[in-house]
Amino acid sequence: MNGRIHMVGIGGAGMSAIAKVLAGQGREVSGSDQSQSIYTEGLEEMGIEVEIGHRVENVEGASLVVASSAIPEDNIELVAARERGTAVLRRREFWPELLKGKRTVAIAGTHGKTTTTGLITWMLDRVGMEPSFIVGGYLMDFETNARAGEGDLFVIEADEYDRAFHGIDPEIAVITNVEHDHPDSYPTFDSFQKAFEEFAQSVTGLLIICQDDPSAAALEAPSVSRMNYGLTDGADWSAADIRPNSAGGSDFLVFRKGETLGLVRSRIPGKHNVLNSLAAFAVVDSLGVEFGEAREALTSYRGVRRRFEVVGQQAGVTVVDDYAHHPTEIIATLESATGRFPESRLWAVFQPHTYSRLQALEQEFRKAFGAADEVLVMDVFAARETDNSVISGDMIAANIDHQQVRYSGDIDSTVELLSREVTAGDVVITLSAGDGNKVGTLLLEQIKASEGGK
Repeated sequence: MNGRIHMVGIGGAGMSAIAKVLAGQGREVSGSDQSQSIYTEGLEEMGIEVEIGHRVENVEGASLVVASSAIPEDNIELVAARERGTAVLRRREFWPELLKGKRTVAIAGTHGKTTTTGLITWMLDRVGMEPSFIVGGYLMDFETNARAGEGDLFVIEADEYDRAFHGIDPEIAVITNVEHDHPDSYPTFDSFQKAFEEFAQSVTGLLIICQDDPSAAALEAPSVSRMNYGLTDGADWSAADIRPNSAGGSDFLVFRKGETLGLVRSRIPGKHNVLNSLAAFAVVDSLGVEFGEAREALTSYRGVRRRFEVVGQQAGVTVVDDYAHHPTEIIATLESATGRFPESRLWAVFQPHTYSRLQALEQEFRKAFGAADEVLVMDVFAARETDNSVISGDMIAANIDHQQVRYSGDIDSTVELLSREVTAGDVVITLSAGDGNKVGTLLLEQIKASEGGK
């Protein structure tokens, strides 16, 4: 496809990643978004033109317009493009063009897909395969979320939102788990599971499923070759003797079809990341990577920004940031925190994300914070939604089953509360898919300023 490709909503993680790959392939790319972000700044550093604000003139001269799932159909740029006869595609419709000529490895699931995608990419890159990749987060080892690689493999995080992953027909696919999410796209769990089943049936080579997740294991794809992994008996890839290590992650033994392959040391904590590691081992093994090489890569893997990222420490207070915004993710993240910081008082600072998710999973959120000592609930981050006047941060706080839970309001008031009450030895973990991570950075700055004034 010749000519300039214009991307509406280019400032998001997924769309900015596509833009980077296109630019790396030598294509002319431009984009627009409502506000600046770390992603738009990174694109501009690459020489990609990014307009802040949506305007008709942004699409002039474009040969194709690609729109984020968050962009409504009546967006002025989409309307103007169609009036000019310019094709407008969503991600799902654009994937075949982007992935053309590549062997695709796609990682799907409600939880864990970003880390698993990053692990697979790092393992393949370390053995010289140089894959292209798109990841829904910033990989610390690559210092980016996407790349156009020289190899014939394309590793992609397969996002289920708005059924975007239905545009991918992968040679190899992983499904980490299937748990209801995105109720604005999938009103019922049945509709959510059926979308994953359609994705599973699109696999042309090997489907790798987490055996421990009943909904993933139950997916029907009769004509697709399957392999599984898990911590339960009988998995093709399994682990045992899991224990925390001095690197802040986990040590564990890895087995392939009952054969002991060896001890592994990882920097990323929690049993959920042991599962993610098993999925990565299964993928790269199927692509011919020796276990010893994959193990070495895992040991050096530094993870993904905003996935249990230790932001810093000041006056004995440690700040960790995590993208967890679904109840299951919150539970796993807090359990990882108690394993890594067993003697610390743990503050869970939760920024609720999207009204539809909060309503659909109200009971699950109620029980998600048991591992924390103190829980603060911020204002709702609406993201692509608007305030429905039905649910709010203080209402969520009142509903959480915890003896030490408070509503803390916006970012500034949350920082102020924490700065008054945290003490040396405390761990503050921000749980947010929005801008709640700013709380941790600002808290460290305030503590440092306070210390300097003494």
